[in-house]
Amino acid sequence: MSHSTEITASDVDAAGAPARRRIGEVLVEQGSITEDRLSDALSIQSERGGRLGEVLLELELITAGDLRRALAVQHGLDFLNLDEIDLERDLIQRIPEPLARRHRAIPVMTVDGVVVVAMVNPADVIALDDIRSILRVPLRPVMADPDQIDDVISRSSQGDEQVQSAIRLAVADVGDVNIEEEMRTANGIDDAPIVRFVDLMIGKAVQDRASDIHVEPLGTWLRVRYRIDGVLHEVMHPPKTLQAGIISRIKVMASIDISEKRVPQDGRISMVVGGKAIDLRVATVPTVYGEAAVLRILRREDGLADLDTLGMETGQFARFTESFQRSWGIVLVTGPTGSGKTTTLYSALRELNDPSRNIMTIEDPVEYRLEGIKQVQVNNRAGLTFANALRSMLRADPDIVLVGEIRDKETATIAVEASLTGHLVLASVHTSDASSTPIRLIEMGVEPYLVVAGLRGVLAQRLVRRLCDKCSQPQVLGSTSAIAAGVPEQLISADGTFTVQRAVGCPSCAGTGYRGRFAVNEFLPLDETIAQLILERAPAHLIERHAVQQGMLTLRAAGMLKVAQGATTLEDLLRCIG
Repeated sequence: MSHSTEITASDVDAAGAPARRRIGEVLVEQGSITEDRLSDALSIQSERGGRLGEVLLELELITAGDLRRALAVQHGLDFLNLDEIDLERDLIQRIPEPLARRHRAIPVMTVDGVVVVAMVNPADVIALDDIRSILRVPLRPVMADPDQIDDVISRSSQGDEQVQSAIRLAVADVGDVNIEEEMRTANGIDDAPIVRFVDLMIGKAVQDRASDIHVEPLGTWLRVRYRIDGVLHEVMHPPKTLQAGIISRIKVMASIDISEKRVPQDGRISMVVGGKAIDLRVATVPTVYGEAAVLRILRREDGLADLDTLGMETGQFARFTESFQRSWGIVLVTGPTGSGKTTTLYSALRELNDPSRNIMTIEDPVEYRLEGIKQVQVNNRAGLTFANALRSMLRADPDIVLVGEIRDKETATIAVEASLTGHLVLASVHTSDASSTPIRLIEMGVEPYLVVAGLRGVLAQRLVRRLCDKCSQPQVLGSTSAIAAGVPEQLISADGTFTVQRAVGCPSCAGTGYRGRFAVNEFLPLDETIAQLILERAPAHLIERHAVQQGMLTLRAAGMLKVAQGATTLEDLLRCIG
């Protein structure tokens, strides 16, 4: 076993401090070692001497990380996993790199006005004094893995140095040149300063797991923000003089007309970052301070979750799975942008992917790559629209077709008709819930009888934030408050209370109380009554009423079950689904 994490002598000495709990006791309590193994190690220690921590490491009975966590407990300190928190880049970059490396200490987040400092040795008062003199705020030391601290310092200092260098070069290069002409000639030239800055901006976003990059011109400065885990963070503030060059470079990369600044435009970028191919969906919008750009990052090689890990309730999962196991028909997944529709569709598609089936997709853009599937990307400039591509696919003998999005009458009609001619069609559509989706198809221009004949089911979903499992606390609501918040009466206990979990905030979740997101769903199957309601063009609430009577869980009801299970908070559920 390799012990790359350094354990200092003072750390191991702490194991023998009489005023503290014994290190072996702590290791057993946290499950790092059994009492029998500890007893063996103590026997070896008594024979040859030395410190218990060193003996355990030498015998490979624990890892360096196990020992460091135990030492943190022994000293009454928190141990922070820097890979599991949202680091505050601006805070980190306020500490000079030489100082951070010398002390192996770095401020990583602020919680309730107190800066959390990750350290190899939290007892190093000199390091704390040096950091306090720079930040001038209260500090709370925590213990962290030295390798993680070094990695954060390296990435932060390297990124800051590169950003500042790129900005300085770009400012010096701009001068009085014609930005638009420079961007036309710079296409494909990698050493232009603004080109390097934009590449760096995108690279850092990918490294920080961002889903979107927002480049926003303000009155006297330019703001760059990344959306990480659904929340926007400010990361860069290039000077106003670079605004035209940065926006123009993005537009050139996305094949957008750089001379047109009066109307919104859309484009796409394909590039390789860190050895991985990514796509970026680009949208520019004219504002009073100039054009703003938003880049949605689509990672082609991201892993797909198994269908049974998406979090559906048992009944929903069974009905949804049954709907796409048939040889023909259309299954729709609906929800707002960013609700995970594509992930759900591809999880279903992976279940169906085998050599006996010819599977084809038409998307804009292709977000995931699946081996053995023919995937086509929309190209409107070349005339390859959803409708045209779908029409051509049906002549290529497909068994299953995935339509990335149904946007218009032509695509909707072709998709539904294809489902009636022996093809299984999976598609997404934008509606507020499952019950209104058949009505939406009819409003697009699809005949009601075609909707009834082809539709197998509709899955609606939303993404809600998952509670941090390290700091959430229970909260008891009275029946009046619970019912007012929309909690179903059947979930209220016999004593008239409803217990929920409350978001608190801790270093692990960057003080937010949440970490990650999951989907809540409702699935609408078609029976004879719902089919008749669709033929009669009945309003969505009548369709929903019947479906609920037949056992359908609405988005709100499914979400309330997750709240009752302690997966999320009542507040975040209501924020998400209204």
